[in-house]
Amino acid sequence: MAEFMNVGKIVNTHGIRGELKIMPLTDFPEVRFADNAELYFFTADNHPILVHVESARLHKNMYIVRLKEYGNINEVEKFKGGMAKVSKEDLAELEENEYYFHQIVGCTVITEEGDTLGTISEILTPGANDVWVVKTPAGKEVLIPVIDNVVLHVDVKEKLVKIHLMEGLL
Repeated sequence: MAEFMNVGKIVNTHGIRGELKIMPLTDFPEVRFADNAELYFFTADNHPILVHVESARLHKNMYIVRLKEYGNINEVEKFKGGMAKVSKEDLAELEENEYYFHQIVGCTVITEEGDTLGTISEILTPGANDVWVVKTPAGKEVLIPVIDNVVLHVDVKEKLVKIHLMEGLL
C-alpha cells in the first residue's frame, strides 16, 4: 500500500457550495492546494478518497478549498475532521538545508555543548521564519526560531539537530 503524508486537517465546511476549510500542515500549502492538485482525503474509516482541487484561497490561516468532484455541502460533510494527504511519491526534491515537516518532527535537539534539550514535537509557521517546539524531558516546551544563528546542523538520517542556545531562549 502507498505511503501518505499529512498536508492538512479538514476542519469544517465553508458555505453551501461544497467548499472545505483546511488547516495546512505542510511546508508548501501553495503547492498542495494549487488548482488541479491531487489530494487523498482520509476519514474515520481510514480509507483514502482521491480528490482534485478546483480552487483554493487563503483565509485567516486556513485554506478554503473547492473540489472538482463535489459541488454542495451535503457531499463534503463526511470529510469534516479528516485529514488531507499526498502520496509520498509526490514529494518534491528539496534544496540543500530544506526539510519536510515529517523529517524534523521527532528529532532530538542538542546544544553545541552536547547537552540534550529535548525532542521537536511541532513546527509553527508564524511568519518570517518557522519555530520548532521542543518538548524537554521535564515536559516543558521551548520555542526555537529556525534561523541561521540558532540552528547549526540538521541530520535527518540520525534525527539530530544541533543548536546554539541564544540568551533568552530558555
